[in-house]
Parts: sequence; C-alpha cells; structure tokens
Amino acid sequence: MFRTLTTLSILALMTTGTATFAQTDTNEQPTEAEAATGQSQLDLGQPVSEGPALGERYSKEKHGDWDMACIKTEAETDPCSLLQILKDDKGNAVAEMSLFRLEAGGQAVAGATMIVPLETLLTARLTIAIDGSPGKQYQFSYCNPIGCFANIGLTQADIDALKRGNSATVSIVPAPAPDEVIQLPMSLKGFTAGYDVVDVVANR
Repeated sequence: MFRTLTTLSILALMTTGTATFAQTDTNEQPTEAEAATGQSQLDLGQPVSEGPALGERYSKEKHGDWDMACIKTEAETDPCSLLQILKDDKGNAVAEMSLFRLEAGGQAVAGATMIVPLETLLTARLTIAIDGSPGKQYQFSYCNPIGCFANIGLTQADIDALKRGNSATVSIVPAPAPDEVIQLPMSLKGFTAGYDVVDVVANR
C-alpha cells in the first residue's frame, strides 16, 4: 500500500537549535534563612519565551492557500519560503512544495523543493501540470527518512503559467503499484501575491 507522509518537517535539514538549561550545584548548602523558611526547596520558575523556538518552522502569513513559512533563527530576519501541503482525496498530507525566488542571472527565476513519500517510484519522475496541460517532469535528487526530494528550477514562463493558472496537479507513481498514478491537486489561489513577496535566494 502506498503510505502517505506522516511528517513533512525539514527543519532538521535547514537549521538546528539547542537549548541549554541551568543546573544548580547539588553540593550548595542553603543559608540559615533559607533553611528556616523552606525557601531553598521552592522553584521560582523561568519565563516562557513567546513565539516559535529556535529552529522551528512557523507560518508568518497566509496568501490564499499558500503559507509564508519561515524558520526561526538568531538572525534579524528569518528565511521564508512559499509553502503548500498537498493532500490526497481523503485529506492525508502526501507531499509538500516549498518555493523561493532566485537572484537574476540564470534560466531559473525561482527554485522549489518537492517532498514526496519514500515509496515513490523515482524513475517515473514527478510531473507538475497546470490547468490540464501536459506539464513538465522533474527528476528526484535524493531520499532520506523524511521522504524523497525533487529540487526544481522554474523559468519565468513557468512562473507566469502558475500566476495565470486556476489549479495545478502534481503526479507521482507509487513503487508498489507502478501502473498507477497518484494525482495531487495544488491550489494556485494566492500564488501571485505570495510569490511577489517571498524571499530571494542567491543562485548556487
């Protein structure tokens, strides 16, 4: 059976954050005043920090069916991408697309990362079609315990088609059933507004 992704977080690949906790010296003896009042046994607590934790992905704002998904860092500005979780007809999260703009100078004006389940047939590639067009196929780059990744380059013509389109379909083939095609709807509602404000990343 073609199992869907149960975890779509890629925070561990993008950034890590560690928390340190203060520890009291177990050999430290309470003062006479503390011993008399029982103060040495009371935990005064620590303030709870507001907002996302370091390394956590959070939604900064919504643009239609797209999220401006950011990673909490120690920098003044957190890196963000345009994100949509793709679901099957039963509402199960199956894949995700995370998109960002690229600096001018190359054929690709935007990049995207698509994550799909591990049981995907990689040789069949991934297809993205807009408004019923034949679409384009993309190769998978690698897999890890989270899923299989396709790193996609999008031309200006691709972006224009996404902006004009009403809907798109992402198609993958399950390895256990290579004669079947799983088609996942991808909404384009809010894509233009989100794309115009998403981060620009330097070309690698």
